[in-house]
Amino acid sequence: MRRVIVVGAGVIGLSCAVRLLEAGHRVDVVARDLPLETTSAVAAAVWLPYARPQDHVLRWARAAYDAFAALCEDESTGVVMRTGTELFREGEGDLWWRAALPDGAGPDRETSLPPGYASGVTMRTPVIEMPVYLRWLSARVEALGGSITRINLSALPAGEALVVNASGIGARLLGTDPGVAPVRGQVVVVEQVGIDRWWVDAETPTYIVPRSGDVVLGGTAIEGEWSRTPDPATAEAILRNAAEIEPRLAVARILRHKVGLRPGRPSVRLQREGDVIHCYGHGGFGVTVSWGCADDVVGLASE
Repeated sequence: MRRVIVVGAGVIGLSCAVRLLEAGHRVDVVARDLPLETTSAVAAAVWLPYARPQDHVLRWARAAYDAFAALCEDESTGVVMRTGTELFREGEGDLWWRAALPDGAGPDRETSLPPGYASGVTMRTPVIEMPVYLRWLSARVEALGGSITRINLSALPAGEALVVNASGIGARLLGTDPGVAPVRGQVVVVEQVGIDRWWVDAETPTYIVPRSGDVVLGGTAIEGEWSRTPDPATAEAILRNAAEIEPRLAVARILRHKVGLRPGRPSVRLQREGDVIHCYGHGGFGVTVSWGCADDVVGLASE
């Protein structure tokens, strides 16, 4: 086993670090942004492989589903199973990823729909409370003997260590990859008003994701936009769209506004080039495939 430097402390980087440590490698995580400062910390994080069909996504997503289902047994992880519905304004939707769901989890046709929707499918999936989960992942890295250090890199580390490039949007520079571009996501976090199920309209996009003490409402998917400043008009639209689906949200107190820059790319880059394993370009579904990608990184590290 050899020393591995993981670049990036979001959900992909930390998941890779945990799996590599479990496999016996010596691992150090380095990143400009510490876990609670990353885009991962902004994510509503309901397991849902809504990305365009891509090679390996079903396999990665199913592996992550199973890993999250096991983590539900530990309350400190912030992972729970919740029932929710994906909504469609026209037709019945293209659930190309349904095979990633285990038996008994759905999807089932939803008959009780909010106004304006033609159809919906209900399923039971993991929901991950990211601030809690990122703290758990960080603690897991350290408990296994790894480290997490803030370093502002201008290039990937060079030397004898194996490097895992999980730098997210930073891979545009560190991976010398102009195909990586920001997809701006804005959310509004409101008080918990008794919401216990999630709703997603991927086309708008609009989503409602309940957590233990609040509800994450979204969102946007603006390609090429670098601003991290919340836009008041966008926030109003998010609140209005969410209240149309779940009227109780119309009176929910706003707790905070957040913006994250998802690492957009036409497809995920997960490949080894010499002593560098690239693992980035997950867009908005990084949490959904995180453990599956981490398993593949461990496999590549052993080659």
